[in-house]
Amino acid sequence: MTLPDPRRDDVSRFPDPTYVETVLKPLFDAAKGDHVDHFRRVDRAHLVMLAETGILPGPVAGRIARALAGIEAELDPASLVYDGSVEDFFFAIERELKARIGADDGGRLHTARSRNDIDHTLFKMALKERLDTLLAQARTLLAALIDTAERESATLIVAYTHGQPAQPTTFGHYLGAAIEVLIRDIERLEAARAVADLSSMGAAAITTSGFPIDRARVAELLGFAAAQRNSYSCIAAVDYTTGAYSAVALLFLHLGRLIQDFQVWSSFEVGQIHVPNAFVQISSIMPQKRNPVPIEHMRHLASQTVGRAQMMLTIMHNTPFTDMNDSEGESQGAGYGAFDSGGRVLRLLAAFVPALRIDGRRVRENAARSCITITELADSLVRREGLSFRQAHEIAAATARAVVGADSDLVSGGYAPFRAAFAEAAGRETTLGPAEFAEVVSPEYFVAVRSRFGGPAPDPMADALRSYSATLAGFSDRAAAIMTRETAAAAELARAFDALQEIR
Repeated sequence: MTLPDPRRDDVSRFPDPTYVETVLKPLFDAAKGDHVDHFRRVDRAHLVMLAETGILPGPVAGRIARALAGIEAELDPASLVYDGSVEDFFFAIERELKARIGADDGGRLHTARSRNDIDHTLFKMALKERLDTLLAQARTLLAALIDTAERESATLIVAYTHGQPAQPTTFGHYLGAAIEVLIRDIERLEAARAVADLSSMGAAAITTSGFPIDRARVAELLGFAAAQRNSYSCIAAVDYTTGAYSAVALLFLHLGRLIQDFQVWSSFEVGQIHVPNAFVQISSIMPQKRNPVPIEHMRHLASQTVGRAQMMLTIMHNTPFTDMNDSEGESQGAGYGAFDSGGRVLRLLAAFVPALRIDGRRVRENAARSCITITELADSLVRREGLSFRQAHEIAAATARAVVGADSDLVSGGYAPFRAAFAEAAGRETTLGPAEFAEVVSPEYFVAVRSRFGGPAPDPMADALRSYSATLAGFSDRAAAIMTRETAAAAELARAFDALQEIR
């Protein structure tokens, strides 16, 4: 009895129609949309290197160069329809190249490379472009926050902890905290971009090649900072993806917290910030409603961005340390949506924050009713009356309880209960008169005496703003240097490729 041999009996032909519709066609269409220019640049740079190293004779390289130029000029990738006759977009272009100059010459372009190193190089190029756009948008937001913090450096607000009024500070000081987080987020994005800025070309499938390739030259022509050293790492270490999306997720997680504060502060009950009419929509049925819905849109778009970035980390979780489809075309394309939604948040927030105005009347009312300056009363009693902080704290607490219980405020109704609490606790009369008491419990005094490093008083705030501006200038300088390098690389690639076309 002859046992069935599935290998011998298999008469099916690639590709299965369902595989075409569910995998191959979507991948082909995505490559047309996301990576055509990257494919072209990789082909050109690899060809230049093959010619310069002598791996390909000049006349052969010239024929290939002219054919590639012809394909770029005459073949519209958008018009290509996947028909299953080739596996993917790469093979479609290779087939066209062979049709123009013959299978022998056309097949030589693929010497010493693989779809493995090509793919990861394409993905890095696409990711760098998106990171550059996001970084530019983040720098614009940083500039807007710095400008607004400078404008509002002396504008009083109520600072909250645990959802309750805590202490007075300034809007500029609050924004300074957000600025410092954004600076660290930009640094994380820059670090992620530096990982993506290492070329995988020349790794081939896994272990490089026996041909005398020049990996550094290809990296240079493609605008990378350098070639990634370990060839296995080039095709297996997808930390250029996980690092980028981790940084993206953190950026929008952090901005989401800032946005949520704006939601609370603009509520009718708090009313600390006034959102201008340009950012307010009116209810379709309740004419009194002023709905600052851009805040909600920024919040949900930031959450969408975090979710899309987190999806990329989830995809990479528990995958093997090797080249794999999990990290390639469809996954990369799915992640690009994070940059789209994130960019919308950054642009809107950069316009929204400078438009905000603090409602000083509401700030003063809330500050007075909630006794948020009482901490400074305790501090001042230590400095002026020589009390221990614990004793001063008890006097201040008794004063606050009396004011809140009487539904009064510290300035107009606080001195009498303070004087009584002081006499009971200290066994003597206070030396603070009504005018001195009113000064000590004023928000302006509270802020002015907090002149230590990092505080809201004018001197530390001015110093902080100078530091933030210098950091922003450094970010801009680094971005400009990268652009200069990549522009020069593009010009060099064009020159070298054009020179090849002249070789007969």
